[in-house]
This record gives sequence, structure tokens and C-alpha cells, in this order.
Amino acid sequence: MNLEKLFKMQQALDQYIQSNKQVVEDVFIKKGLALIVELAELANETRCFKFWSEKGPSEQKVILEEYVDSIHFLLSLGIEKNLQHLTIWPLEEREGDLTALFLSTSNAIHQFLNEPIIERYKEVWIQYGAIAKLLGFTSEELVTAYISKNEKNYERQRSGY
Repeated sequence: MNLEKLFKMQQALDQYIQSNKQVVEDVFIKKGLALIVELAELANETRCFKFWSEKGPSEQKVILEEYVDSIHFLLSLGIEKNLQHLTIWPLEEREGDLTALFLSTSNAIHQFLNEPIIERYKEVWIQYGAIAKLLGFTSEELVTAYISKNEKNYERQRSGY
């Protein structure tokens, strides 16, 4: 999947937010924590780790929205470190069930935050790609959901979110 359009959209949204909120500080670590939180929210909606509960996962629509929340922050982190030249989503097979993938993705995020280089950034994308595959999301669904959430984020900013 081509990421160029998403990077451009995210950069415009980031500029809009940071201008309106008059952000002058370095927010890389704050965005990093936001990504970790979004990953946890995604895991919570899948309920893949909740062996003690009989309740099933949330609706696929809810899980998809949580997934693209992560993609917003993942793109934004790449922009912060000038890594938006990653134009194609790198895909590689990863072993394990969803629980294992959430843990390895969390680890990849932490490694990237500690060493924000292209190799670490690609690994986070690879992990998210593996999660998307297990969740059954297509590239088209991800792009459509990202665009929809991007528009929603603008509306939230305009309404004083």
C-alpha cells in the first residue's frame, strides 16, 4: 500500500492542530505514548487476551476505527523524525496470534521511540501490517477508514476537542 497520500494528509492535520493549539515544544515522546495507548485500546477492543471473559470482540467497525487511530500517530511520529520517505507500507510475515503480535508491536514501538531510525520505524509498520492481516482488514478498508477518521479529527479540532 502506498503511504504518500496518508503522510500528506497527516502532515496537514498535524500542522493544523499544532498551529491552532500553538504547540512549540517537541511532542515526539507524547505522540509515542499516544501510539502505545492506541495500541492498547485496539487490543482491548479485540479482547484477544481476555481469557477470563466470555464476551466477544467489539464490532469490526469499532476495531477498525481503533486501528486507524494508531495509524494517525504512527504517521505523525514518522513526520516528526522526517521518515515520511517510507512511501510503501513494508509487509512481512510475523508469527503468532493477536496477543503475541500486540506484545511484539509494543516492543517495536518502544525500540523506535528509543532509537528513531528508519529500520525501527519500518518494523513498527510491519507489525501493524501483521495485525491488520490477522484482523482481516484490506488496504482499501484501511485507507477509507483513515480518511474518515482524519476528517473526524478536523471536525473535533474545529469544535473545541
